[in-house]
Amino acid sequence: MIWWWWILPAVVALLGVTLLLTSLGRLFRGRIFTGGIGTILGGGVIAAAGAAALLGLNVQTYSRLTYERPIATLQLKQIGPQYYEATVIQPARSEAEPARAAVYPLHGDDWRIEAQVLKWKPWANVLGLDTQYRLDRLSGRYQRIDQEINAERSVHALSGGDEVDALPWRIDAWDAARRYRRYVNAVDTLYGGAAYMPMANNARYEVWITQSGLIARPANDEARNASAGGWVTVR
Repeated sequence: MIWWWWILPAVVALLGVTLLLTSLGRLFRGRIFTGGIGTILGGGVIAAAGAAALLGLNVQTYSRLTYERPIATLQLKQIGPQYYEATVIQPARSEAEPARAAVYPLHGDDWRIEAQVLKWKPWANVLGLDTQYRLDRLSGRYQRIDQEINAERSVHALSGGDEVDALPWRIDAWDAARRYRRYVNAVDTLYGGAAYMPMANNARYEVWITQSGLIARPANDEARNASAGGWVTVR
């Protein structure tokens, strides 16, 4: 939360109100010149504070609605034709907890990561609530439909994500969203989200959770080349 965008205009507005009230008092006592100048200055300060508050609201709204955070890094090593090892690294949740890494074999052309997603409504995002996630599974994906139906498949269970510390006072956001959504209309949807990208030897990707759901980005040249030219048109 960008609190100083609100604190600074509030302080300026308080000074403006004080100056305005003082100047009005001088006007009532017959000090027309100093009272008039002070009244104009006080009104100007209040107007400036209002403009700064509107600017702060716009900045905070943009910052909150575009907020995103990394949830996993995937590093790929090709073992054979359409066969890879994917190292999934999840960032540390705290300084006392190290990053977690695990290796999974994947068959296919693409990797796909899936998660359960709790998406809040935009006004709740602006107030400070972030989209929540719980990783569900990692799988290989063939770009050709006939291979997707008949070729060897690979799917692995994943764990990790947001738990009880997602809301203040260590309230479980998932439990609160299910239990109280009929009373507080802050939840947009609870759904299963996924992101997938082409696999390539030595490619590295980063997976992020945004306020709208999962996205994946290439993190090195091998991944960028694969994502730019690794797609095929399925007919």
